[in-house]
Amino acid sequence: MKEVDGQQNMETVRKWRASWRYPTTILCIYGFFSTVKPMEPFLIPYLMGSDKNLTAEQVNNQVFPVWTYSYLSVLVPVFLLTDWLRYKPVVVFQGAALFITTTMLRWLTSVPAMQAMQFFYGVVTASEVAYFSYIYSVVDLKKYRKATSYCRSVQLLGYTVGSVLGQLLVSFDLMSYNNMMVLTLGFTSIALLTSIFLPMPRRSMFFHRKHPGQKAEEAAECTMASPGEVKGGNMEKRGQIEEKTGKDDTEDLERESAVAQTCGKVLLQVWRDSRQCYSSRQLLYWSVWWAVATCGYNQTVNYVQVLWEHVQPSQNFTIYNGAVEAVSNLMGAATAYGIGFTEVRWEQWGELTLGGFSGLGSAALFLMTFTSNIWICYTGYVAFKCLYMLLITIAMYQIAADLTMERYALVFGVNNFGALVLQTIITSVVVDSRGLGLGIISQFTIYASYFSVIAAVFSLRGLYTIWRVQRSKDSKKLQITDCIHHK
Repeated sequence: MKEVDGQQNMETVRKWRASWRYPTTILCIYGFFSTVKPMEPFLIPYLMGSDKNLTAEQVNNQVFPVWTYSYLSVLVPVFLLTDWLRYKPVVVFQGAALFITTTMLRWLTSVPAMQAMQFFYGVVTASEVAYFSYIYSVVDLKKYRKATSYCRSVQLLGYTVGSVLGQLLVSFDLMSYNNMMVLTLGFTSIALLTSIFLPMPRRSMFFHRKHPGQKAEEAAECTMASPGEVKGGNMEKRGQIEEKTGKDDTEDLERESAVAQTCGKVLLQVWRDSRQCYSSRQLLYWSVWWAVATCGYNQTVNYVQVLWEHVQPSQNFTIYNGAVEAVSNLMGAATAYGIGFTEVRWEQWGELTLGGFSGLGSAALFLMTFTSNIWICYTGYVAFKCLYMLLITIAMYQIAADLTMERYALVFGVNNFGALVLQTIITSVVVDSRGLGLGIISQFTIYASYFSVIAAVFSLRGLYTIWRVQRSKDSKKLQITDCIHHK
């Protein structure tokens, strides 16, 4: 009986590992511990305090710009390597780079060392593409949206837990900043170890596509299966097929396919798919807003702690950066979640909504820039972040409506790459000490004005769209009336 029970338990474990739940669970654990960063809301006070002794000009104009340049320079190579290596190695590499970043931040002090730290953090950010792309390669399409929502929710939970934990440690003076960095390093180590247990995918979007013979074999299996078995999930069928055909044969086919499909062919395929996707004007307009607004949002989030330090120096005030980040994350998530239950004809009112709420975001940024009250500054930041989360969610819904999952991943990447290019231009001209090297107030004045331009352009475009739709309706009514009178 014990042997039978043992065999049944092993069979249960094997089925669980072959299902979509196992990789999703491991990836969620990794996502949680990699985002629990108690020190992140207090990075500027840490760098400008007695531990690192950097000046505001060094942090703002010399250290932080390196992240943007690093992110842009490695994004495309990392994207191609992610697909070529089939995701898992890049997820593990991301965990290792995050570990190196945290270690450098804890034990090194000079400006060049902090610039190197920002370079590694740019690699961490660029490797984020592997985190969500991984799910696509091991989870059936029917479960992809659910698995993605779990991973995103767990990341948000990690950021929130880290912010709250950091705030409690600072408010009650339970740990020094250096010890909080060691605690963050512990969470990062757990994430790195967890990533090793991810199963290795057998396919990817471009380099390691399914072999036609394998697709036909899976289709035959699905045809012969009963309805109950079909509902059981494609992951189990895929495991059965691989056991029948043999792992060696599958790996040989994948190796031949990968060699035949060169990097140049993949780039050509990406170019063709992109042209086809952006041939839709509606998708193009939403994507333009996505890129330009995400650029402004990233600049704001990256440098907001410098603004807070300017409004209220941390030496004279018990700062609440962690609490503000936690509240903004939770409210942003609630706003994004609530928009899913709103019935609006976005194809008609969407562009005007983008313009109007971008204008409110601009007003929040102007308020943050010119106030001398830290609480007003905090409130403006929460409002700005909620407005962005609301609009980016609408944009994602609209873009995803008419795209396959592969095309959506491509458009998502292209839009973010466009945002990063714009961000690099703004950073090099406005922030970098080799450019204008502006102070934080001048920077945020530019960011607020930037969103004002976005608001004006999309509001005008939205009014034109509404006028055109209304004119089309009136024209149809007139045609119907003419037909009735003619009869």
